[in-house]
Amino acid sequence: MSFTVHVKPSGHQFQIQEGESVLEAALKKGYAFPYGCRNGVCGSCKGKLLSGEVDYGTNTPPALSNEDIQNGMALFCQARACSDLTVEVKEVAAAEDIEIRIMPTKVHKKDFLADDVVRLFLKLPNHERMQFLAGQYIDILLKDGRRRSFSIANAPHDDAYIELHIRHVDGGDFTGYVVDELHEKDILRIEGPHGNFFLREDKHRPMIFMAGGTGFAPIKGIIEHILAENVDLPMYLYWGVRDKKDLYMAELAEKWAKYLPNFHFMPVFSQPSADIAKDVRTGYVHEAIVADFPDGFADYDIYASGPPAMVNAGFEAFKANGLAEDSFFSDAFEFQTPKAAIK
Repeated sequence: MSFTVHVKPSGHQFQIQEGESVLEAALKKGYAFPYGCRNGVCGSCKGKLLSGEVDYGTNTPPALSNEDIQNGMALFCQARACSDLTVEVKEVAAAEDIEIRIMPTKVHKKDFLADDVVRLFLKLPNHERMQFLAGQYIDILLKDGRRRSFSIANAPHDDAYIELHIRHVDGGDFTGYVVDELHEKDILRIEGPHGNFFLREDKHRPMIFMAGGTGFAPIKGIIEHILAENVDLPMYLYWGVRDKKDLYMAELAEKWAKYLPNFHFMPVFSQPSADIAKDVRTGYVHEAIVADFPDGFADYDIYASGPPAMVNAGFEAFKANGLAEDSFFSDAFEFQTPKAAIK
C-alpha cells in the first residue's frame, strides 16, 4: 500500500510506501528534506504534520518531545505514514542551509576504476549521516593540519556511504598514500559539505555537462540526483579525457544514454592512442561542445567540472556563443588552489 505526501510550502508531492519513513521517501524522489543523524536523535528533520497520521513503532524517538507532538510536530526520519499526509518543512535549497561538520569516517571499500583512479566508499558512524547537495565536496583532514579536497560522487538520496574518485598525482604525497598505503577499515577525518557547485533545482532548462578527468565525479552525483527526481529534460554529457583508458566509468554513461531518450553522451579524447577507433571525437572538450551547438547556448544551463584551464576556456567559449553568466556553474577544483602544497 502507498500513500501520497503533500509538502508545503514548496508544493512538492510524492508517494510513500507502507513502512517507509517520510524522509527516506522524500530523498529517494530527490527532495532535499533537512536531516542529520537519520536515527531520531538529533532532531534536524523535525517538521510539522498538517494532516494525516504517522506511526513511530513501539518507542517515540528521543528528539520528539510530548510538547512537540501536542504542537503537531513530527520527526520525519522515523515517521511512517498511516495515511495520506500533508507536511510543512523547509527544504534545503542552498549550500548555506546545510551545517558544515567534522566527522570521522571508515574506509568501507577501496577499488581501482583505472590504473590511476581509486574509488573510496567512506562510512560514517552508525548513527550519523552527512547531508549534502549533489555536486558538493568534502575536505579530508590530515594529521599535520593540512587538508585535501574531493568531490562527492554519489547522490544525496544514496548516502549510506560517501563515494570519492581520487586520481593519483605523480609525486603527490596524499594521493600516493591513498594508492599504496590506505586500507579498508582505516579511519579518515572529513569536513563538509563544501562548495557552490550543485544542481539548481529552480531551473528547468536543457543541461550540458562538461567533465574533465575525475571532474566526472560530482557530475555523476548531479545526474543521479536528477534521475531520482524523474526530471524529463534534455541532458548532454561531454567527458574530456586523454585516452580511452582514462574514461573510467564509460559503461555507466553509456547505460544512461541507452535507456534515457533525452540523455546524450559524448566522450572527447585529447591524446588518443593509435589503436583507438577513427570515428571518435578528438581535441578539446569545450570545442566539441561549441561545434555541436551552432545556435549557441542562450537556452541552456551548463555544469562544468575538471581542470581550471578546461573550465575557464569553456566559460569564455560558451559566453561568446550566447550563454548567460548566471547559467554557468563550475567546479574548477579552484578550492585546491591555495592548498597547492597538499598533494
